Amino acid sequence: MTERALPPHLHLDTLAVRTAVDKSQYGENSEALYLSSSFVQPDSETAARRFAGEEDGYIYSRFTNPTVASMEMRLAALEGSEACLGTASGMAAVLLLCMALLKSGDHVVCSHSVFGSTHKLLSTEFAKFGVQTTFVSQTDLTEWAKAIQPNTRLLFAETPTNPLTEVCDIAALSQIARKAGAVLAVDNCFCTPALQTPIALGADVVVHSGTKYLDGQGRVVAGALCASKEMVKDKFIPVMRSAGMSLSPFNAWVVLKGLETLSLRMKAQSAQALELAQWLEDHPKVAKVYFPGLPSHPQHALAMAQQSGVGGPVLAFDVVGDSVAHSRANAFTVIDSTQLMSITANLGDVKTIITHPGSTSHGRLSEANRQLAGIQQSLVRIAVGLEHLDDLKADLSRGLDLISATS
Repeated sequence: MTERALPPHLHLDTLAVRTAVDKSQYGENSEALYLSSSFVQPDSETAARRFAGEEDGYIYSRFTNPTVASMEMRLAALEGSEACLGTASGMAAVLLLCMALLKSGDHVVCSHSVFGSTHKLLSTEFAKFGVQTTFVSQTDLTEWAKAIQPNTRLLFAETPTNPLTEVCDIAALSQIARKAGAVLAVDNCFCTPALQTPIALGADVVVHSGTKYLDGQGRVVAGALCASKEMVKDKFIPVMRSAGMSLSPFNAWVVLKGLETLSLRMKAQSAQALELAQWLEDHPKVAKVYFPGLPSHPQHALAMAQQSGVGGPVLAFDVVGDSVAHSRANAFTVIDSTQLMSITANLGDVKTIITHPGSTSHGRLSEANRQLAGIQQSLVRIAVGLEHLDDLKADLSRGLDLISATS
């Protein structure tokens, strides 16, 4: 069938619903799910050209699949990137990024405050292969600049960070990276393109865990890298073909459908998070609240400018306590007293999720590295969902009312 071309200059909400590969001959309105491991070629010459990359065409679902391509096209359109490559998970995306851009003897500058598994991958796994990483303050641009070495090839940041919601200045980091001849990669998991577009601010690569808000309902594991056509074609795809961090067509289809409601969900969940953060900030059993939407947040002004004036759907807070052991016990009491929130290490669901970062997402880090990342045993993280806000407040009050400031 003849496909109507989309008109130019569409808004993001429209692109999130309409961007995809062409419809099949059947004219399906919802994008098709192509559960096929391989694709039949019309003849040997065509097969040869497609395998050599001389002609576009679907070959093998480890690196070419129409459903995955639809998800990639849609996410690239939302991020404002030329291209996108889906991966099996968010950490597969980070692994692919590092394998494609780094070699033995190279140097990385990375925030102390990145996700625990990202920290572990760079500091331990890639260190075994001769890649050195210097970890710096998320918010101190002077530290980033001073850490640059002649062999620096990659700057890696996530903003806001997990779980303390620290915000880095993407445009300023872009200038540091360009001066060094390095690539700036930004993990946009917490904000998504509904709230923040790092490429528009100068980032070279955007990293996603599609498991989180891109899906939005906790159904699948997925990841992605958004970048220029040249980088995706020449750097990322060759590694994908060899190493196979592939996104399955089914998971791609679920994320593709999730993207259609991304803007609505992110705005609604962010609004809930702001009100919950304001309530927690006034609670006598809460020592500190971490949320970019609060004026008390150190990077509030930057967040409001960089994140489209919205604080995001994730917050964290420290409970009171007069010792490390007491604070940890109080945090566990708050978490274990909830009857509504889900105690799980994921985030991005429409169901509110509560967790203790010091023993879960950052549990594999040494205590010294946890301290450098600012992760205290008193810390509780909440990824706010779509339940009624009064019910969420009541759920937290069950545990907060039980704890005391002194042991």
